[in-house]
Amino acid sequence: MKIVVPEKISARGIQEFEAAGFQVVQLTPASVASGELAKELADADGLVVRSAVKVTAELLKSAPKLRVIGRAGVGIDNVDVPAATARKIVVMNTPGGSSISVAELALGMMLALARQLPKADATTRAGGWEKKSLEGTELNGKTLGLLGCGRIAAETAKRARAFDMKIVGYDPFAKPEAAKAAGITLLPLDQVLAQADYLSLHVALTAETRNLLNDGAFAKMKKGVRVVNCSRGEVIDIEALQRALESGQVGGAALDVYPKEPAGALPIFALPNVIATPHIGASTKEGQERVGTAIAVQIKNYLTTGEIANAVTA
Repeated sequence: MKIVVPEKISARGIQEFEAAGFQVVQLTPASVASGELAKELADADGLVVRSAVKVTAELLKSAPKLRVIGRAGVGIDNVDVPAATARKIVVMNTPGGSSISVAELALGMMLALARQLPKADATTRAGGWEKKSLEGTELNGKTLGLLGCGRIAAETAKRARAFDMKIVGYDPFAKPEAAKAAGITLLPLDQVLAQADYLSLHVALTAETRNLLNDGAFAKMKKGVRVVNCSRGEVIDIEALQRALESGQVGGAALDVYPKEPAGALPIFALPNVIATPHIGASTKEGQERVGTAIAVQIKNYLTTGEIANAVTA
């Protein structure tokens, strides 16, 4: 069995494949443009990607033997799932492996917004001592609105409860008992938008969630709401967010994801009430260890015994 890995995954994941006697070919994302990936896929049984490599229908034409695609992570918008399904290629992801990592970043972003940490750091390093202009607010007693109430949102809620935040959420697919166990009160979307002091997004990118936060949605929010996005960049109309930040309707935003990545020099980055990070939500040593190992085990089990876990189909 041959497995092609064009992005870095944990050493334990590679070891899982090698221990099963699989041939592992490790490449870099640059192998897409060079054609090396397509060449190696000619006789490959499995493909493992993270988020940098896009598995298109065209790329799949180079992989006549491919049986499984593994996404070491949650989102699968970089994989053409319908094209894979049409070829009877199983697509798997690892939905729980990076949940804690992303949830911790979301909470960290809320704290950074509440206490103006980037400004405090920058002005102090520059020799300033701006105690008066750096008065912040507490998370204690504030309402956290969650858009999407899956695993990551549940982990975020768990941590927010330690700050005595009130937690409300919107997710048309959430099971009420699971939301209740996570301490999330499910409400209609408009009510979550209206009540939230902090709004954290944890939704997958679909036709329904694209530009979920737009001019109309921002107008329904509390003035001064703070927005955190560690899900997918396309769920926010970034130009509408910029307008809301400039008007003061949104008091601050912390973004880890963008409509196009790498993001480049977006105009919104010039605003002082924006915190920007380069899609690092799942980028922790522990999180990558979990997802790299999990996807290797899932692919190994499928190719050797036919067992399917965490399959995503069109």
